[in-house]
Amino acid sequence: MAPLALLVRETHDEMDRLRGRLEALVPAYEAGAAHLERNGSGRAELELVTDLGAVRGLIAELVAGCGQELLTSQPGGGRPVETLEEAIGRDESLLARGVRMRTIYQHTARYSRPTAAYVERVTALGAQVRTLGDGLMRMLVFDGRTGLMSVPDRAGAALVVREPAVVHFMAAAFERSWVAAEPFPTTVGPEAARSLSDELRQMIVRLLAEGLEDKVIARRLGMSERTCQRHIAEIMRAAGAKSRFQAGYLLAQTAAPVPVPAEPGGTG
Repeated sequence: MAPLALLVRETHDEMDRLRGRLEALVPAYEAGAAHLERNGSGRAELELVTDLGAVRGLIAELVAGCGQELLTSQPGGGRPVETLEEAIGRDESLLARGVRMRTIYQHTARYSRPTAAYVERVTALGAQVRTLGDGLMRMLVFDGRTGLMSVPDRAGAALVVREPAVVHFMAAAFERSWVAAEPFPTTVGPEAARSLSDELRQMIVRLLAEGLEDKVIARRLGMSERTCQRHIAEIMRAAGAKSRFQAGYLLAQTAAPVPVPAEPGGTG
């Protein structure tokens, strides 16, 4: 009986601890419930959705209800084929309703054939697509009223934002990126590819000088780690540097242009 009695006591103690923690949360819960009641919306202004299927369903619902403009910021280079296949029908329906659609990718997305094909289809219907090197956050803004943003270290999760001030901030951040971005060409000729490659290498130099690791630089610029390492090796040879940090420091100090191969390859 003694072990069972001990288990009962420990269980009661744990129940008391949990009860105390829950009671401490009651004021916050009641304040949140009152806030929703005042708003009359019955929906939280910030809502974390962790299930990928639920996120996709929510995006489909918001796209269907979008009546004016959809802003999309998609870092990470070219998008997966399955994602593009899921998005194309939805986006074509959106554009057919006369909704304005603007999207920003990273420069490396230009080398992705599926992404370029998708861009060609939606731009033919009136969408506008541009690219930027770095500094993008993954987000969507619907009619300036509802925003979705990615959650760091939570793959497939999204934060739904309905607070007007935060949605306004998201839209303003998009507009700043949009002004600095360049139109997405559906075909990239040798000269354009070389120029784009130069810009990417200069960005790598800046990030090397900051002491970032290869995988972090690759993620920031939306390219594969192998491609990033190839660019870094070329930069080190061009600068005569013995280390990654030395190459970044030397080139950043001199602001020297980074030599590129005669025939630039894809960015992976």
